[in-house]
This record gives sequence, structure tokens and C-alpha cells, in this order.
Amino acid sequence: MLGTRAARQTGRFGPRDTNLTARQWTRVQPLFTKSSSRSGQATQNHGAVRTASQLRRILSARVVLARQLSGRPLPQRQSRLLNFGYRAAAMLGSSVLLIGAGIVGFFLYDASTYRQHSSQVDLDVSALALSPRRGGPKNLPILESFLDDDDSEEMRRQKEKPRLVVLGGGWGGVALLKELHSENYHVTVISPTNYFLFTPMLPSATVGTLGLRSLVEPIRRIIHGVGGHFLRARAEDVDFSSRLVEVSQIDCHGQEQRFYVPYDKLVIAVGSVTNPHGVKGLEHCHFLKDINDAREIRNKVIANLELACLPTTTDDDRKRLLSFVVCGGGPTGVEFAAELFDLLNEDLIELFPRLLRNEISVHLIQSRDHILNTYDESLSKYAENRFARDQVEVLTNSRVSEVREDSIVFTQKDESGKIVTKELPMGFCLWSTGVSQNEFCKRIAKKLGSAQTNRHALETDTHLRVNGTPLGDVYAIGDCATVQNNIADHIVTFLRSLAWKHGSDPENLQLRFSDWRSVAEQVKKRFPQAVGHLKRLDKLFAEYDRDQSGTLDFGELRELLKQIDSKLTSLPATAQRAHQQGQYLANKFNKLARATPGLQANDIVDGDLDAAVYRAFEYKHLGSLAYIGNSAVFDLGQGRGVAGGLWAVYAWRSIYFAQSVSFRTRVLMAMDWAKRGLFGRDLMSF
Repeated sequence: MLGTRAARQTGRFGPRDTNLTARQWTRVQPLFTKSSSRSGQATQNHGAVRTASQLRRILSARVVLARQLSGRPLPQRQSRLLNFGYRAAAMLGSSVLLIGAGIVGFFLYDASTYRQHSSQVDLDVSALALSPRRGGPKNLPILESFLDDDDSEEMRRQKEKPRLVVLGGGWGGVALLKELHSENYHVTVISPTNYFLFTPMLPSATVGTLGLRSLVEPIRRIIHGVGGHFLRARAEDVDFSSRLVEVSQIDCHGQEQRFYVPYDKLVIAVGSVTNPHGVKGLEHCHFLKDINDAREIRNKVIANLELACLPTTTDDDRKRLLSFVVCGGGPTGVEFAAELFDLLNEDLIELFPRLLRNEISVHLIQSRDHILNTYDESLSKYAENRFARDQVEVLTNSRVSEVREDSIVFTQKDESGKIVTKELPMGFCLWSTGVSQNEFCKRIAKKLGSAQTNRHALETDTHLRVNGTPLGDVYAIGDCATVQNNIADHIVTFLRSLAWKHGSDPENLQLRFSDWRSVAEQVKKRFPQAVGHLKRLDKLFAEYDRDQSGTLDFGELRELLKQIDSKLTSLPATAQRAHQQGQYLANKFNKLARATPGLQANDIVDGDLDAAVYRAFEYKHLGSLAYIGNSAVFDLGQGRGVAGGLWAVYAWRSIYFAQSVSFRTRVLMAMDWAKRGLFGRDLMSF
């Protein structure tokens, strides 16, 4: 550093500066007069000449000085190896100190979480919470006050808020809780399970890639954010006129107890069950809907592998035990088959006899032409080719007719179109063939009568209100519900009432293009999913104006709207749809709570308040993912898709990692993936 600075200062007097002017000489002279006049004996003129002579000698020597000084580092006495050792030791010491500080900090935090003193205090508990009054159609106890209503000032304030009851703790219910403003409602969640399950990664838990606890989050921890209440019970029925939900639970004596929970707004998010399709023998199958299902599947797979190693097991029994059948070529079935193959190919050959790997077979039975039939066709073919390479047998155009204890019977259409019946020995069968209504939804649909015409889900309008219930009281989201898209009936009814209001016959109604544009705007507002089919209004108008009169009569308009109806498909029964519906309801309820004082001030308490305050629900498809064994596919919609190897697997993991419900589950998932890479999967049954 010193050499560099000296070189810069000396370089100011370069060869170009040797011819100094008289004024410059005068400025430079005093610098050297002081040093040259130390003797004090020379005269003023002689001193000036001597100073000039010294200056010339300095200027002539500046080039030599500049050459001797450079910007290179000063020579070091120690060797490079020794210097590297010093730096490595310093970095290692710093790392050890940092890690040590982190460990000490963790133990200090851990010590702060323990409580040395009892936290018992005197509490005020309502008498109605300890001994609820009876009432309702069945004269059951009515839960009007909770045990923790007076635990804090915030909970006491919420007692007077509108009662919001959520049935179910799945994707829709949890999304609603996380977006709901806690100061607006008195929230109660009723669910037979006290945890939220991250279902997209459930196939990974069946083979030990992820731990079971990495996929669940306690409902009470989630509902704590909105100051709500949780009841571990099962919804049995709803009395819409009295606004009471009938629930049941087994008490400490093993007896079933039933009681009512009152509500002002009810959200049904109870999910669905696996569709049996009328097949016999499903008691011999495993399902994959809950964490207990994943545990049972894991135990069964490991048990079959262990039985196959016994010397008393015959060759035929060994092949049957190692024959794994998956019924259903949707995302769940495909991902389970892929995870099962990974287990057999990566961990089995290391810890079990190699003979087992040669005799193991995995079969995937699909009723359609391709697996992943809701994905783009190119992605379906990619998955089939991947399975063919991994020796996973894909049986398309096949329908299961019966499941037996040790085999499965199915029919398959051959290349000539002939139906052939086949039987496949199996030691394990997973049934994953779509969803169907659970018993609670069936009772609700039966009670609502003709307002419910769908046999697979509760029908709602575009504001997610259950058809046939009092307007604005009951909503349904997730797998248990479907949005009704009867555009033709709604618009025709609207136009009929409009025509009669103006004293004209609806059958003689004639719509010009400007009228048709107004009708299209009404359709877009009430049915957002139809927007994509109403982009070219002029083209639609010209296509259905059969007589080219420049107007649409009532019959032509009805035909046009029915054509749009036929193009609208049901929303997919996925976690993505339930999550969006939960967020939609939370935002709507928040806005309704803010608008309520103004509505009450203007005596507006009836009518379509949902439509007046908030827009209709619009589902936005963000893509579908599927893991297919050390590779993954991404269907982005509109014919766009991506497929790849390990990079796609890491992208697939990253997306679900980001969507996990809490920081705790993200940490556990990351640790499980790391453990799989370091130590392999857990091959234990428990």
C-alpha cells in the first residue's frame, strides 16, 4: 500500500513536467528553502541557486523512484502453504464458534420454554357452558357458550359476534381460517380429526419417503390465529329453519352423545369418500384418503416383503405377495405406483434378497385410454413411457369387476374391440378411482329435495351458497360441493320476468346485438367461468341468427345459452380448488362484516347481500403436478405442459414445500428428504 501511494505521488512529476515555468518554480521553491537553509550561512541568492539545483536532482531521479515502487503485494516471509493453513484455521475456528453460538442459543431458547411454576388461576366459566340448556327439534343440549369464552378479553368480545361454524378441517376450511379476520366472527370448527393433512404428499408417506408427522398440523394451532373454538366431533344433520347443526361424539364411557351447535353462517367442507363404482370385494382393498390409510399401506407393504423372505413361503405365494395392484390412473394412483417403484428399486435391493426384486411386479389398472387422462395427452404418454421403462405394467381400457382376497378380476378391451375377462394374482391392492358423497352430504341433499339434483356432490350457486337453503346462511366448498352452471335457465328466467314486467310476451321477444351484449355482460357477471366462451359476441350472434334477421328470438337465444352450458365442465375435485374457494369465502365474509353496519343503518337485512357486496366465485387453474418416479410432469393448461427428470422432481418438491401449511411442516419435510438421501427410507412397520 505504501509503495502504491508513493508511486502515485511521484508519478505526478512525469517527464512532461520537467520544463517548469517561472511561476511554477516560485511555487516549488519554498518547499525546499526550509530544508536547505539548515546551515544558515549561505546568502539568499546562493540559497536560491542551491535549492534549484536540489530540485533538478530530485526531478531527474523521479523515474528511478517510480520504477522501484510498484502496486504488487509486499514480499511475505512465510510460505504460501503456511499462509493457507493460517486462513483455513481461522475459517474453521470461526465456523466452530458460530455453530457453538447457535447451539448455545438453541439451548437457551429451549430452557425458556419450560415453566417452573403452576399456571393455575381462577376463571369465570359460564353456567351454560357447564350445563347447556336443551332445545331444538330433538330436544338435545345446545352449545351456546364454550368453556374458553371468558379466557381473555378478546374471547369475551367475540361472544357477541356472528357465529361462523365450519364443518371439516381440510383444504377449504383451513384456507378460510387463515384468511379470515379474527375480529369479525365467533368461529367454531367441527371435525372428527384434530389435524390438517397435506394430502398432495400422502403417497410419499406410504413408503417412508416422508414421515407421517411431516404432513399434519394441529387444527387448534391453526384456529388459534382467529381466536376460534374446536370440537372434535362428527356432523350428523342440519336443521336449517332453527340454524342448528347436530353433531355426535363418543364420550368417556363409550356412549354416543349428540348435541346442537347454533350458527349464523355455516360452511360445509366435509370432503368426500372414495367412489366404489359398485365393485364387489372392496374390503380387500386399501384406500388413500387419511393419515391412517398411509400407515396401514406402509405396514402392509413391509409385511408382504418380510413374508416373502420366509423359507416356508412357496414360489406361487411369493409372487402373489409381491404383486402390487393400483386401481385408478389418476394423480393419486400414479404417484403411489411411482413411490412404490422407488422403494423397491432404491431400498429393497440393499436390504432384502435380490430374488425379491426379480419377482416383484407393479400393475396399474386404468379404465380410460391413458393414465392421467385430465392432463395433456403428451404428458400422459410421457408417464406411460416412463412406467414402461421402469417395468410398471399399465393396463388401459380395463375395468375391475371384482376384488378377491388373493386376486383381482377385470375386463379389458383388446385391439379388435373385444372384451376379455382376466384375473391377476395380487398381494396388495390400492383403490383410487375418484370421489363420491359421504353420508352427511347425502342426508343434506335428501332433505333439500328437488333443489339438489347431483348425485355426487352438493350443488351450489356461483356464490358457493347451497341450493335450496336460506339465502346467505349455508355454503359448501371443496370435494363435497359442485358449482351449478345452468346459464340457460337463469338467463331465460331473467328475460321472462323482464318481458312480463314490460307487458310483452317472452316468446315474441327479439334481441338486437346491443341487447345481446347486455345479456352477455349479465352472464359474465353471474357466471365468471363462462367468460372464456363469450369472447367473440359478434360471431356468436351471427352463428345463431338462423334467419339472418339481425335479431335473436327466444328460441335462438335459449339454444345459444345451452351451447355455452354444454362447454362448461365441473370444477376439478382438487386441493387447489378447495383452497381457492376457502380464500374466496374468507374475503367475502370479511367484506360482509365491514358492510354490515351500513346495511343495517339503511334497513337492508334481506335480499342477495352476497351479490351486492362481492363478486361471484371464479376458479383459476394454476396447473397440475404429478410425480412419476425420479421425474415429474407439469400440466399448465391450454395444451401447455412440462416434463423432466430430477430437475422436475426438485421443482415439484419446491412447489409443494412452499404450499405447506406451516413453517414447522416445511422444516420436517426438508429433514425427511435429507434423511432419505443420507440413510434411505424407513423400512419398519408400526
